[in-house]
Amino acid sequence: MTEEKYPINIWVNEERYEKLQQAGLADMCEEMLAGLKVIRVYANEEQKNKILNVFPTAKFDASTTKSIELLPRGVKDKIFEKVVEKQSIDIMEEFLSEY
Repeated sequence: MTEEKYPINIWVNEERYEKLQQAGLADMCEEMLAGLKVIRVYANEEQKNKILNVFPTAKFDASTTKSIELLPRGVKDKIFEKVVEKQSIDIMEEFLSEY
């Protein structure tokens, strides 16, 4: 059985897209609504639980998308910066080690 992974959707504006292009990650963006792009960073079960404990505003959408929602903007900014820095979306373990 593979481990369940839960996405955190980070919206990508033009400025962020340029940073992703520079990091060679632009192809990781997915088109969403009306041409808006999103990059998905995944958390495993343990990481999801830690996120929900550390960030009280965060919610887990168990019914539909199985995604982690309502993270504060500053937190999503930090996740995005870590993605660019590491040139990978596999950064959740390292990101959470700071909390």
